[in-house]
Amino acid sequence: MFLQCGSYRLSLERPLLMGVVNVTPDSFSDGGRFFPVAAAVKHARQLVAEGADLLDIGGESTRPGAAPVSLDEERRRVLPVLEALVADGVPLSVDTQKPELMREAAASGASLINDINGFEIADAFAAIAGSNCAVCIMHKQGEPQTMQQAPQYGDVVAEVSGYLQQRIAAAGAAGIARERIVIDPGFGFGKTLAHNLALLRGLAHVAELGVPILAGLSRKSMIGTLTGRGVDGRVFGSVAAALLAVRYGAAILRVHDVAATRDALAVWNAVNQD
Repeated sequence: MFLQCGSYRLSLERPLLMGVVNVTPDSFSDGGRFFPVAAAVKHARQLVAEGADLLDIGGESTRPGAAPVSLDEERRRVLPVLEALVADGVPLSVDTQKPELMREAAASGASLINDINGFEIADAFAAIAGSNCAVCIMHKQGEPQTMQQAPQYGDVVAEVSGYLQQRIAAAGAAGIARERIVIDPGFGFGKTLAHNLALLRGLAHVAELGVPILAGLSRKSMIGTLTGRGVDGRVFGSVAAALLAVRYGAAILRVHDVAATRDALAVWNAVNQD
């Protein structure tokens, strides 16, 4: 299996690492340490040096309770970082819900658009269908401001899979080739700890949809709940979750702690190679 990611054709024979570059003042994971453009670019290059295969640049926090930001503000945060990194030779993802920014990011050299809203906003797929960008379609229940208040499912694995199957079909209908599609079950986005654990155990069922799965478990509250650790102490739990995600079918891991996850995967790959 491979992913056509802009001008990059990424082999998925081994799990890929997507390093997180938050260009926000209120990120849950790094508290805005990489908010200035120069700091974000430096951090991004450090993640690549540690082993990141691609980078995910985000200018709007989507942590539980986060308030939305305007298009102009998100554009001001994201595009300078994207433009500074585009010549570095690594695929760049832009994490946004806004079709206008999707279009501008694709024109500025983004290789992938990552939308927590599943490209449900009108014209979202159309904004990039004519480009060669890959798309990451995520499931969530509710909105960031309220999504963790009382999420409910009858069967979380079946419902998430059903939603993603519908959005894959919608992407295809919009002219986006299947080899450009990634799906994300949305751990922590409108899901309790029990939902997240069930979804992780059932990831192989989601993988039956036949497109690569991106898993974003790094430093999330479920890791904190299970370990009793604050955000800065969740590296070991996050790595364990990443390996479990790979075991159950994830092809791409979206992580903050690239070096630690890379080392764990090196051992994993050596043991599991044919």
